[in-house]
Amino acid sequence: MARRALVRVPASSANLGPGFDVLAAALGLYMELEVQETGRFGVETELPIARDRRNLVVRAFGELAPVDRFTFRIRSEIPLSGGLGTSAAACVAGLLAADRLFARNADILERATRLEGHPDNAAASLLGGFVVCADGKARRFDLPAGLEAVLVVPHEAVRTTEARAALPACVPLADAVFNTGHAALLVLGLAHGDWDLVARGLCDRLHQPHRAHLYPRSIALVRRAAALGALGATISGAGPSVLFWSRPDASPDVAAALADQAAGWADVLRVPFAAQGAEVRAP
Repeated sequence: MARRALVRVPASSANLGPGFDVLAAALGLYMELEVQETGRFGVETELPIARDRRNLVVRAFGELAPVDRFTFRIRSEIPLSGGLGTSAAACVAGLLAADRLFARNADILERATRLEGHPDNAAASLLGGFVVCADGKARRFDLPAGLEAVLVVPHEAVRTTEARAALPACVPLADAVFNTGHAALLVLGLAHGDWDLVARGLCDRLHQPHRAHLYPRSIALVRRAAALGALGATISGAGPSVLFWSRPDASPDVAAALADQAAGWADVLRVPFAAQGAEVRAP
């Protein structure tokens, strides 16, 4: 019987303000991968991505198993313009499919981290919920009830390499202390469902100010988050997408206000945080 696997992987938002390369959350937008043993190699997708062996799903699968006899069918509702963990989701999807089909029992997070360079997005997509990453490992904790995401997704992308290059090699001690304190406040607020602590904990001095020139309209919305009715907002990953943190009862008004502000240059999406991480089926 021909081997076949179906994988569903959520999007993710990393950094979450002060938690640069440390904190991330899974979001309710999904990439779906079907891998089928057809006797030939192929990539079938309507997405504007590579359809040969350069494809990141294929490369990830190839880390654990040969790709020659498999067809990869990829569907995704995760925006490609940047900041929502598309690359990490692709790595996780390919690795999980190969691991299931060939019973490799691999350390998926370690493999995905090797491909991606850091574990935050991959850990959130793999495990779901909120994750804290350190020393190449990740620990998740459950989502607090009553929290929702509203995303602003600009039409124009910012290259991750450009965003990384904008960061200074050294930072002032005061800024490092500031981020340590606010990351702690954010994790404590999320763990206890304390929205005041969450709102206070979303501030950052390590990466968002240095990258502001790359996405001035995005950062302007971050600074107006409270006035727009959200608890706060953070640049998602390396940007330019923005994650607005909101109570569900406020989300419709927040989304409406953002749609007006983003008209013509970005899309606004109201999505849940995702408690469930990647899922695999092998019928």
